[in-house]
Amino acid sequence: MIVAYKEWDRAVFLYGFAKNERENIEPAELEDLRAMGWRWLHLPADRLAGEIAAGRLQEVDDVDDEERGREA
Repeated sequence: MIVAYKEWDRAVFLYGFAKNERENIEPAELEDLRAMGWRWLHLPADRLAGEIAAGRLQEVDDVDDEERGREA
């Protein structure tokens, strides 16, 4: 699994594969994933919301289990 991460801001899942399907990614793929990750991590909040609304990005709730218990 490859995730782009900006501390205290956001994390974006970029790519995942099973090790039994392929051993690793190629250097050119890694370069592309780094560029893609940088773009997602630096996208302004309003544009990010638009990408989520358009279905090109899916937001994952970051509520922890303790908070989740209080909501129930």
